[in-house]
Amino acid sequence: MPNRCPDNVSVALPKVAILLCTYNGQRYLAEQLDSYAAQTHANWEVWASDDGSEDDTLAILSAYQQKWATGRLSIHSGPARGFVANFLSLTCKAEIDADYYAFSDQDDIWEADKLERAVAWLNSIPQTTPALYSSRTRLVDAENHEIGLSPRFSRPQGFANALVQSIGGGNTLVFNNSARELLREAGENISVASHDWWAYMVITGCGGKVFYDSTPTLRYRQHGSNLAGMNITWSARFKRIRQLWQGLFRNWNDSNIAALRKLQDKLTPENCAILERFARARQMSLIPRLIHLKRSGIYRQTLLGNLGLIAAAIFGKI
Repeated sequence: MPNRCPDNVSVALPKVAILLCTYNGQRYLAEQLDSYAAQTHANWEVWASDDGSEDDTLAILSAYQQKWATGRLSIHSGPARGFVANFLSLTCKAEIDADYYAFSDQDDIWEADKLERAVAWLNSIPQTTPALYSSRTRLVDAENHEIGLSPRFSRPQGFANALVQSIGGGNTLVFNNSARELLREAGENISVASHDWWAYMVITGCGGKVFYDSTPTLRYRQHGSNLAGMNITWSARFKRIRQLWQGLFRNWNDSNIAALRKLQDKLTPENCAILERFARARQMSLIPRLIHLKRSGIYRQTLLGNLGLIAAAIFGKI
């Protein structure tokens, strides 16, 4: 399908490519698509990558493709290697050409001003500077009843934080072409824990700008089929702690460090030094490990998170 501005949209508005990944999403997909149509920022197009759905997901996408103007929605086959690979494949897809790029899950509901808020901030950043927008979310249950808000983070966003924490959910991220070029250079076949955490690490590590909007911009649905979700219940928190002790966090760090080395020449000197100190410290015995991890400057956004980080460092789970 030709990649052009949809009918009746002013070309003066920056174009946003919505990178939508789907897999057996029939239950909630229509509400998500309708929330795109309600955006106050009108110049957007959807690139949907389906990872082999066996329900009516593709039929729903096709129906909206017919309903919307030409160029609004194109449908593609994903790599069928999980949601991270699917998002990275869309990010690296050469034929997608826009001013900004927005990750989207299949089961949320965007607030009407989501893109408008993101574009307003991104427009304030020089196009030559990698830039990443993220925000808080309004948590809702399967029936769209509000159950809370995602955490409000107040500490600075930076590479020393990004190495050990992802603060902006992938469903909120919007980024510019300079940021996308860094992600494309790293490639779609890398092994990383998640696409949102990866974007945060890459853009901060390479000297880009990151903004965390404290205003929620979408309704983040929490339900039994979430591939990823907020740790808003004690059972979810205990599950995350159990995964940490089983070595999952350490494995994630192994993968992330290996992937970051592909962009080592793009990291700022300061961040390159942080990465090397962090990587070396993880291999040291207890006391040197704690000393060098502290000197690396890594931190999480909350006191409880930092206490968990210390515990993980003591027991060699970092």
